[in-house]
Amino acid sequence: MEKTASGSVMRNRRLESFFNASPIPNMGVSWKIGSKKGVGEKPKTDLYVEDDGWLSILISWIRIVTCFVSMMVTTFVWALIMLVLLPWPYERLRQGNIYGHVTGRMLMWILGNPIKIEGAEYANTRAIYICNHASPIDIFLMMWLTPTGTVGIAKKEIVWYPLFGQLYVLANHLRIDRSNPTAAIQSMKEVARAIVKNKLSLILFPEGTRSKDGRLLPFKKGFVHLAMQSHLPIVPIVLTGTHLAWRKGSLHVRPAPLTVKYLPPIKTDDWTADKIDDHVKMVHDIYIKHLPQPQRPLVVEEETPTKG
Repeated sequence: MEKTASGSVMRNRRLESFFNASPIPNMGVSWKIGSKKGVGEKPKTDLYVEDDGWLSILISWIRIVTCFVSMMVTTFVWALIMLVLLPWPYERLRQGNIYGHVTGRMLMWILGNPIKIEGAEYANTRAIYICNHASPIDIFLMMWLTPTGTVGIAKKEIVWYPLFGQLYVLANHLRIDRSNPTAAIQSMKEVARAIVKNKLSLILFPEGTRSKDGRLLPFKKGFVHLAMQSHLPIVPIVLTGTHLAWRKGSLHVRPAPLTVKYLPPIKTDDWTADKIDDHVKMVHDIYIKHLPQPQRPLVVEEETPTKG
């Protein structure tokens, strides 16, 4: 059943010939459709034993260097493809998605972490996909697993990232100006118009930055504004274990098991501007419910004044 579901989902990506980006069987990927696993179940990220020995670190460095070189090669190849497709913006976006599927899958194969994917039936909905962010691995996973026809959103400064930034622009992905509130609001309106006009999906990280310890950060309001303007549903993607596999500021990739869980789409047709904070809190609470305890925000209790 799992193999059938996996094939169905990945066929819907419509990746042609040898650019097919379906999961690699020996990569340790398992697809689970309609999982009813209890929220309180102990996370599998506790089942592996950390190894900080010199051999483990050496293997990690080899994997990282291999990832970097491989990514540079695929980025260069697809940059050439994008240049040929300059007159066709949608084809450039589609090729950008194919680049992400191929490169993201390849990088995860090189890193070798076992991956479990749940809720794959929601992976091809036209929607605003949002994802918690605690590791560079999150980006690799989203490159691989978001459907064709999905546009990314990043700060405008990404254009200065060597090669990758130029490919991002060539692929017709969207950029926002975060230099001041007025510019940010205008950028969001332009993003909403673009995804509606071209019938695209969108992927973004609502925390706005990467968590240092894997714990969920507060959400920015941008994804709610985009949902209200585009009337697209929101599909939360919950990532667990990535902060253990590749910690912020570290160059040691560990073999921690990873889970990618798509949640059912959240309808936004009746969302209103006067309840933006409520909408943000509702989605944030959904993440808290589905994340394991070590990735939930710390609750800061207010001190109660002592009498006398």
